[in-house]
Amino acid sequence: MLATSHQVPPAVWCAPFGFMLLCVALLPLIKRTSRWWEHNRNKLIVGLVLGVLSLANYGTRGFGTQIHDDFVAELMQRAGMAHAEGDHFYSSPGAAAVLGALGNTAMEYIPFLTLLFTLYTICGGIAVRGDIPAHPLTNTAFLAGGGILASVFGTTGASMLFIRPLLQTNSERKHVAHTVIFFIFIVSNVGGCLLPIGDPPLFLGYLRGIPFFWTLCLWKEWAFMLALLLVVYYLWDSIAYRREAPQSILADESRVQRIRVLGTINFVWLAAVILCIVLLDPNKPIPGTAAKPPPLLREGVVLAIVGLSWLTTPAGLRHAAKFNFTAIAEVAALFIGIFLTMQIPVEILNARGASLGLTQPWHFFWATGGLSSFLDNAPTYVVFFETANAMTQAPGAGVFQLLDGNFIRQDLLVAISLGAVFMGANTYIGNGPNFMVKAIAEQHGIKMPSFFGYMAYSLLILIPLFILTTLLFMH
Repeated sequence: MLATSHQVPPAVWCAPFGFMLLCVALLPLIKRTSRWWEHNRNKLIVGLVLGVLSLANYGTRGFGTQIHDDFVAELMQRAGMAHAEGDHFYSSPGAAAVLGALGNTAMEYIPFLTLLFTLYTICGGIAVRGDIPAHPLTNTAFLAGGGILASVFGTTGASMLFIRPLLQTNSERKHVAHTVIFFIFIVSNVGGCLLPIGDPPLFLGYLRGIPFFWTLCLWKEWAFMLALLLVVYYLWDSIAYRREAPQSILADESRVQRIRVLGTINFVWLAAVILCIVLLDPNKPIPGTAAKPPPLLREGVVLAIVGLSWLTTPAGLRHAAKFNFTAIAEVAALFIGIFLTMQIPVEILNARGASLGLTQPWHFFWATGGLSSFLDNAPTYVVFFETANAMTQAPGAGVFQLLDGNFIRQDLLVAISLGAVFMGANTYIGNGPNFMVKAIAEQHGIKMPSFFGYMAYSLLILIPLFILTTLLFMH
């Protein structure tokens, strides 16, 4: 992996990354810090301070950093700040190493945030209006639709699109918290594993060289989890429906408005975004040509599509839906710190990941999922992706070659992908949309379980399903 001249940083330099994740996990839960942490400015300050601490390692150590992006490597090579060693590029020590680390960060962070911003904004221009009787079958259909579309809209986009009409439909019922919890399980997490745009961890894999449509091979596990969760929910909601007071049922049956979908032009823009992501991959020739797209052209085009979405969405639709950029600004502020601080742990795992004792797919499924339950699932995915990368030394059957010239076994990649996406549902903090859905439900007057109350649901419902998934699919 790393050449002798490019030593492994001491493990103590993982501290900024670990502290960043602890801030994300704990500060919202501590009474004295929760209000302070609500402000995106403070999240950004913490992330940048910790990021600068990480960059200090690159500026003071006596060896360079591996540069993963060809565009950054070419620019630094022309400036005499980088050189090639075999199939890899390394920066010079000192300031060049800092620039190399910043280049690695930028070429992952910009596409990552652009995708989330694009899906969030375009889906914000689609509104589902109406109020139909909140029968168990109706609610199950809502969850099924959201779970199916989460891979296309992204778990964030699908959550924002479906949660308000679901809550409106159930506004006359009293027992609704379990519906929100299953919504988080299905729409905000499990449903997003079929495409890289479905959930942020999978998009990070795509940026490292995993083919765009490879995630479709996860359809069996996706269908298994989705079907079982929907069956369990239907049975649960049927019992809850019988507990509703007669006057609540009467109000629910009498206040009926047909379902309408507004802003449908945005489905065209979503399709255009998916085409751009597939066709304008800067690491592959444009179909029908020998030329590769220039760096960040893909991001520029999809942002232009966002502009078209904004111009063509009916006036007032986003305002009526209470659309704002607060949630995506939170993601931007948090992930700049995460992406800056994770560079050193990734470097260490590239060199030493094979010594962690993880050998079987089910090891990776539970290790990735366990951390994804309490840390954000995107950086957790990267950590175990790099661990599997370090274990895969040569090409062969069932092995992907990555953009940095390294390799990863597909069976381990399946386990890591499923662990990150599925088990992000175990807690409120496992995946970004979880807390957003909880907050929207509470704004509608629904009393949601506490952090540990929610975990009681996940332990009772999800963990047995994950054990079944392990037995059936983790060979």
